[in-house]
Amino acid sequence: MEELEIAKKAIQRDEQAFLQLMQMHKAALYRTAYAFLKNEHDAIEAMQEVTFRAYQKIHTVKEPNYIKTWLVRIMINYCQTQLKKNKRFLSSDFLQEQRYDENSSYLDIEEAISTLSEKEQQLIYMKYYQDSKIKEIAEIESIPEGTVKSRLHKALKSLRDFLTEKGGTDHV
Repeated sequence: MEELEIAKKAIQRDEQAFLQLMQMHKAALYRTAYAFLKNEHDAIEAMQEVTFRAYQKIHTVKEPNYIKTWLVRIMINYCQTQLKKNKRFLSSDFLQEQRYDENSSYLDIEEAISTLSEKEQQLIYMKYYQDSKIKEIAEIESIPEGTVKSRLHKALKSLRDFLTEKGGTDHV
């Protein structure tokens, strides 16, 4: 059975189809959660919460073709709420793990990303951590593709500038 058929059944409250749908998209949802929350425990917790929220609201989906977009949007909203609630962008566990890593380039990039606005961070995570297409990002954000491209360009320029000032020109 193809994804569109599964999505249609899930929207009609078919529990088996819903479980199949979540299984199909769990990797993308986990990557999104991990990119925002920065640790496995919080990402798994986000997966559980988003599965619950999606199950409660799946009947409200109007366009089955965009079910993945809908699920990712729920995950992003959940993660942003958690970050605001906890007033943190990098968990202390993550920072401690990275502090002892001999290859600090990943931490440098994370530090650079943390200097971006929330919207810019979101775009970077979707495009480069989740490998979302420009068109998908435009749909999720409800903005034109050209706007996505220009915002990504601006965010990447900011990252390059930050890393260049820091002395790591080969990161981005």
